[in-house]
Amino acid sequence: MNAINEQWQAASDTSVLRLITAGSVDDGKSTLIGRLLLDSKGVFADQLKAIAGSKYTRAPDRALDLALLTDGLEAEREQGITIDVAYRYFATPARKFIVADAPGHEQYTRNMVTGASTADAAVILIDASRASDGVLLPQTKRHSALARLLGLRHIVVAVNKMDLVGWDQAVFERIHAAYRDLAERLDIPAFHIVPLSALSGDNVVQRSERAPWYQGPPLLALLESLPVDPVRDQDQARFFVQWVIRHNGSGADAFRGYAGQLQGGAWRVGDALQVLPSRESVRIAGLLRGARAVDQALPGDSITVVLDRDVDLSRGDVLVNAESQPSLDKDFEADLCWLDQQALNPARLYWLKQGTRLTQVRIQAVLTRRDIHELRSVDWSGTLAMNDIGRVRLRARDPLVLDDYDTQRATGAFILIDTATNQTAAAGLVRR
Repeated sequence: MNAINEQWQAASDTSVLRLITAGSVDDGKSTLIGRLLLDSKGVFADQLKAIAGSKYTRAPDRALDLALLTDGLEAEREQGITIDVAYRYFATPARKFIVADAPGHEQYTRNMVTGASTADAAVILIDASRASDGVLLPQTKRHSALARLLGLRHIVVAVNKMDLVGWDQAVFERIHAAYRDLAERLDIPAFHIVPLSALSGDNVVQRSERAPWYQGPPLLALLESLPVDPVRDQDQARFFVQWVIRHNGSGADAFRGYAGQLQGGAWRVGDALQVLPSRESVRIAGLLRGARAVDQALPGDSITVVLDRDVDLSRGDVLVNAESQPSLDKDFEADLCWLDQQALNPARLYWLKQGTRLTQVRIQAVLTRRDIHELRSVDWSGTLAMNDIGRVRLRARDPLVLDDYDTQRATGAFILIDTATNQTAAAGLVRR
């Protein structure tokens, strides 16, 4: 335990990479994460003892079933599948990692969307023994399409189980060519590809001598090198008010501050801001991180903002830079990833939650639906069922601060909630 704590502390001044593993069923996603945890010394001794004695182990020749390190649900261990997204944390001297293990079954595609929504990178696994002819499985295509749709900055293709095809370079090249074609069709600008074996650890943390033809880095070294510097464009700052803080409201030292998380830009004391949707003009009189006053705030900072004058500002309102002019609209288009078992019903109202903003919305029309086999959007006038992806036109009850999702996630993403069941119905990505 001390070794793990020391390793995490050693990486305290390094960047954090959030990544998700995805792909088809039995491609080895859970085993790969287990191997990363084990070989980076991110596993406790009692955890190893527990999985070594597990009745659910499926590893050959008394080897450790590393998938059990992430598949913690009883149903997952019984069936040997991943059902829900599992998060694991580990660190190396170069970087901290937050890893989401996503299910591979089509039934649980919505769980992959949840895990990928906060990720910086996706590791798409491909079972070399099932794609040796260069034909990719449908879930590989679906998860790649979702990774592109959600704007993940980095895509790493892990060609797993290379030991089952004798580390045949020709098999790897066929899979590489097939994924290159898929990337072109999905408009993925670039990707990395690594041949490996998660079960034996080849090319996961250490380079493998079994693939002398591969000249690239092993998977962990590649993940350590991916850039994750946040965008710090001063003009793109977005701040949803989460809580209004008042102290001594009737006293001479009365305090009024607005708590929330700064997204997409940096602020300094004295900056001119605009309140949306009221469009009031204000300036930053002070910034607090906890109880400590600071001169500036960076993207991702949870802060309290003190303004130079009192204005009507409450939970759900948005503060932006005065020179920034985001759209303020009731009518807009968005891509929806439908998550609910109940299909979209255009006759119903849904709750829309964007940041801390909550309003009602109606879906006026379904414009297109993505054909996952043809990898293109087709005109569509029907509804959307669970796991469908489509572009829709919406009308909100109240004006919303809207940016294109590809340029500003904070105001470009939202969820829809069923007003009757309170179930999350869809994840939405604004398209301008």
